[in-house]
This record gives sequence, C-alpha cells and structure tokens, in this order.
Amino acid sequence: MPNHYIPLELSHSPAPKMRHFALLAGIEASVRGTLISAMPLVVYDALGSAEATSSAYFMAGIVALGCGLMVPWATRYLPRRLAYSAGCVLYLVGMALAVTGTAALVPFALICLATATATTFVCFNAYVLDYIDRAELGRTQSIQMVYAAGPWALGPMTGVWLYDWWAPAPFLLAGSFATGLLVTFWVLRLGNGKQIKRAKGPAVNPLAYLGRFFQQPRLIAGWMFAVMRSCGWWVYVVYLPIFCIEAGLGDKVGGIALSVSNALLFISPLMLRHARRTSVRRSVRLAFGLCGGLFLMAAVVSPLPWLTVVACMGAAVFLVLLDVVGGLPFLMAVKPSERTEMSAVYSSFRDVSGILTPGFAWLVLLVAPLPGIFAATGAGLLWAFAVAGRLHPRLGAARPSRGAVTATE
Repeated sequence: MPNHYIPLELSHSPAPKMRHFALLAGIEASVRGTLISAMPLVVYDALGSAEATSSAYFMAGIVALGCGLMVPWATRYLPRRLAYSAGCVLYLVGMALAVTGTAALVPFALICLATATATTFVCFNAYVLDYIDRAELGRTQSIQMVYAAGPWALGPMTGVWLYDWWAPAPFLLAGSFATGLLVTFWVLRLGNGKQIKRAKGPAVNPLAYLGRFFQQPRLIAGWMFAVMRSCGWWVYVVYLPIFCIEAGLGDKVGGIALSVSNALLFISPLMLRHARRTSVRRSVRLAFGLCGGLFLMAAVVSPLPWLTVVACMGAAVFLVLLDVVGGLPFLMAVKPSERTEMSAVYSSFRDVSGILTPGFAWLVLLVAPLPGIFAATGAGLLWAFAVAGRLHPRLGAARPSRGAVTATE
C-alpha cells in the first residue's frame, strides 16, 4: 500500500510529552516507594546486624554500578526499549528473591533491585534528553516529582505496615506496580529514542565516554552533587530506621518519617519557582548547607532519639529541594551527541552512593556508634556546599528562545 494512504498516527509513533515521562516516573516511584522502607528491614532481619546490612548494600552497589555503566554499550546490540523492559523484569526477579527472606537469597534480591533501578534510570534519562529541550529540563523534573509525590509519600509507610502484617505483601504490591510500569512503557511506544538506526561503527567503549566525562569539570561537579544528595537519602532510608530500632522506637518510625518527608514532593513546583527566582547556585548551596548542618545536629542529639528523628526529617526537607534542582547542573551541561553515554554516567550516582554510603558506614561503625554515620554524612554535604560556590551565578536562568520545538505537557 502506498505510504500516503497510511494514517499519520499509524505510520509514526506519537512524540512523547512531559506528562508521559511523568507518568512513567510516577509508576516507578510506586515500585521503589513501596520497597524502600521494607527492604532495609528485610535485609536487617535476614542478616542480623547493621554491619552485615552495610556489606550487602555495598556489594549490590558495586554490581549495579558496573551494569549501569554498560547499558550504553549493551544498547548498541539490544534496543533501548528491550533494555528498559529488562530492567522491569529484574524488579520482579528481585522481589521474588526477597520474598524468601533467607540470608542466602536476600543479598541477591538487593543486587537485582539495584540493577533494575540503574538500567531503567539510564534508559529513562536518555529518553528525556532525546525529547525534552534543555530549557525545559527543570520544568520536566518538577512535573515528574509531582506525579511521584503520592507514591513516595504513601509507599514507605505502606511498605512497612504490609511487611509487619505479612512479609510477602509489600513485594506482591510492588510487583503489580512493576508489571504496570512495563505495560505502560509499551503502550506509550517510546521505541528506541530519536536515534533508532543501527550503528555502523564499532561499539562504544565505556572507558572512552568516561574519559570524555572526566574532561568536563561541569559534568564532574554536577555528578558529585547527585552523589552527595543520594548519600543523604541512603542514610535517611537505611540507617535512620535501624537507629530507630536500636534506640527502642520501633520498626515503623523510619517508614513513617520517610513518607512524611516525601510528601514535600507535592510542593516541588514551588521549590523550582524559588530556584528560578534566586538562581540554581543559591538554591543548591542553601540545600547542601542546611541539610549538612541538620545531619550533624542529628548526631549531636542522638542521646535523645526523637530529636534525632526530627533533625533527620528537617534534613530531608532540603534533600527534596536537591531532588528538584540538584540534577540540573549536570543535565544542562550534557552535549546532545552524548545523551545516552552521559545518561549512563549520571545514573551511576545512585550506584556510587550505594557503594560509598555503606562502605563509609561500615568504617564508621568500627570506631563509633551508629549516630557517627549522621555526622559523617553532614560533613560530606557541607563539603558539597563549598564546591557548589563555584557554579555559574546565572545557571538555570531562562534564555531567549531560538525557535526550538519542545515537548509540551
């Protein structure tokens, strides 16, 4: 049949819009939000100590980092849509292993879940950079967070309560969300992004694009901000619940605190508006400075456990602000020709923080009690505050339009 007889909507996939990416972000938040407070409890119950829990997360982070960095290489042979789908399937495999609750299989469940997150995150960011104009990245981040706010606010508390009621329950719920994520992805028909032709040249060497990354100081700084932000969340998600258990506050306080803090995602558009009025640099420095100070305070007041919880919740307010603006220094510096490769580098922040946080936590626990982890985290965030002072003063400010066509809501 001649092509002019084929309806346009059948001959071309519809261009994805901001709300489509936000929908995927919201469904994935439902998966991770349900598991994020339940998994530390599962690992702690299976392995029996904070030190063993740190070791399990450390190993999972190493494996996920390697897998995440190999995604651009893999997508030279495996279409991006299949790589994203493989990440969704890995979520299901990890949940099936976690349901066993055994010390032998739970670490492998962590590895599968961490690798699934890394894989889907690389592919998701590559899609965003393909279809969203640079000037709209901040707005896109904000819309995604609004869609994810409900799952992140309700998921952690729900996961803890379900785990207390029946251990497999949070994994069955998260599994249904992971299945929904896979179905939604295929319904949206994102395909393989804009560059869908088979490459004629040799496969990209991961070490080559790492070399290009290390030649760009702006990318290094932006990536480091993402790492430190993620380290703060790791401590809040993993070690605050363990602190609450060891301090006699129970196993639900950490999940409830995380749910309450994540409810702040509903006001992320207001945070973005404030950042645009003041500048990304000021917002990033404000968030790192106050977050670091509150983590240090949490360590100081640790003899009064409830004050430690309050201080950590205060720090989480500024971690949410970093979620809104902390990724912009990196994403705004990426060259269009390096979208997929630099998406892999950027996504590694989650896995690197998943290595650094339990690794340093293990070292701290050798010489200090658990609140020492809060103090070390505060010091790292204050170091990021100092580095953020070198960002460009007008970073993130609106520029005159050059006639570019962007995705819309």
